[in-house]
Amino acid sequence: MNRGEVLAKVQQRFLKDKVPEFDIGDQVDVHQRILEGQKERIQIFSGTVISRRGSGLSEMFTVRRIVQGEGVERTFPLHSPRIAKVEVKRTGKVRRAKLYYLRDRVGKATRLKERKKGAAETASAEAKAAAKAKGKSKTQTESASE
Repeated sequence: MNRGEVLAKVQQRFLKDKVPEFDIGDQVDVHQRILEGQKERIQIFSGTVISRRGSGLSEMFTVRRIVQGEGVERTFPLHSPRIAKVEVKRTGKVRRAKLYYLRDRVGKATRLKERKKGAAETASAEAKAAAKAKGKSKTQTESASE
């Protein structure tokens, strides 16, 4: 067993099972766990995803937002236990892997076009809805027969 295989095996147990699905240009809310003394609370950082880098345990993403006219960027590890969840509020249509050009823009110029759902995304959403409805109808018929 070489060094890479050993490293991959050790890192495997620290990877999250449910990795949030989001892309570059999406407006997201990052729910981060904050420890203050003995209390734990959730703090939300919302903004636009401007980059993703790395792979596996070292995968990171950067979120940018404007606070009081000043740009603020935070980089989060994707598989960190401090990240409670990443919620996608709006999808953005982009043609770049890194959106560093947004740093030079101000106000409405930082807006991105909304990404419309493609045929594949619509079909998968409909399939999930159908499966959910089918599951509900089974439970309703089972409870009616009892």
